[in-house]
Amino acid sequence: MFKNPFSFEGRIRRTEYGLSFIIFAVGRVMSQLIAVGIAGNDKNLQGAMVFSYILLIPLLWFFWAQGSKRCHDVGISGWWQIVPFVPLFLLFGGGEKGSNRFGDDPKESQGSRDNF
Repeated sequence: MFKNPFSFEGRIRRTEYGLSFIIFAVGRVMSQLIAVGIAGNDKNLQGAMVFSYILLIPLLWFFWAQGSKRCHDVGISGWWQIVPFVPLFLLFGGGEKGSNRFGDDPKESQGSRDNF
């Protein structure tokens, strides 16, 4: 799990995508808390927000890479993750069984006997 988390190639299962979503959400909240802690008062608010956005860049890269791999598991291009409600489908929908044009089935490569 989490092999090449910043790569846009390959396929991942729902579990890894769900954990990626949680990591992104917690990281986003933490970056905001750090920014508020740095600001302390209104004089530093602009600098703190810039710092928060700088911390957001690797988080977004991670989340978009994981989303792209999840799109590949479903058999669609990674660009579909920007369409509203597609991330919900990625979170709860099943992937394609067997290999597809994006790579091997992650369930088969992990040796899982379950086909949920």
